[in-house]
Amino acid sequence: MESTYFAIAFLAGLIPALFWMWFWLREDSRKPEPYFLLAITFIAGMAIVPLALPLQKLALELYKGSDIMFIWVTIEELLKYAVALIVVFWNREVDEPIDMVIYMVVIALGFAALENALFIFSPLLGGDIVHSALTGSFRFLGATLLHVLASGTVGVVLALTYYNSKPTQVFAGTFGLFAAIVLHALFNFFIIDASEETILGVFLFVWMGVIILFLLFEKIKMLESAHNRTLVHNL
Repeated sequence: MESTYFAIAFLAGLIPALFWMWFWLREDSRKPEPYFLLAITFIAGMAIVPLALPLQKLALELYKGSDIMFIWVTIEELLKYAVALIVVFWNREVDEPIDMVIYMVVIALGFAALENALFIFSPLLGGDIVHSALTGSFRFLGATLLHVLASGTVGVVLALTYYNSKPTQVFAGTFGLFAAIVLHALFNFFIIDASEETILGVFLFVWMGVIILFLLFEKIKMLESAHNRTLVHNL
C-alpha cells in the first residue's frame, strides 16, 4: 500500500512539473533542445533532492540559529547551480543564450517534481487525501513556480552575459545565485508566517516575479537575434 501511495504522490508531483516544462519549452520552439538532454537535465534536478535532504539535516544538527531556513535554501540553490554546471552547461547543445534559462528551469522543475511528491506523500500515507490534494495544488501554484523563478534568475543573468568574457560570466553566475537564494528565502520566510488572508499576497509575489522572468526571456531571444544579425553584417 505504501508503494501505491508513493506512486500516486510521484505522479501528482511529476505531472504538474511536466506541464510547466512544456509551457517554457514552447518559448524555445525556434530551436528546440534535444529531448534526451532535457530528460537528463530533469532527472538530474530530481536527483538533487536526495542530495539536499541529508545536507539540510546535517545543517540542522550543527546549527541552531533562527536563520537556519536561509542555510537550507542556500544548499538547494547551490546544488541546482552546481548540477547545471556539471551535467549540462558544458554540452555543445548549449549554444545560445536562451539555453541557459531553459536548462536552469528544467533542473528546477525536476527538483520541484520530487520535492512536491514527498510533500504530497506524507499526508497521503496518513490517509489525509484532502490535505494531500491541497498541498499539491498550493505547490503547483506556489513552490514549483518559486523554484522556476529562483533558478530562472540564475539562467537569465548567465544568458545576458553569454557573449561576455569568462570572468564576467563567473561574476554573473555568482550574482544570479545570490539573487536566487534571496528570492527563495523571502518566499519561505513569508509563507511560514502567512495566514489564509495573506497567503495570496505571497503567491502574487511569485507570480509577478515569473511574469518578469517571462519578459526577460523574450528580451534574451531578441539579444540572440541581434547578435546573429551583427555576425551576418560583419561577414
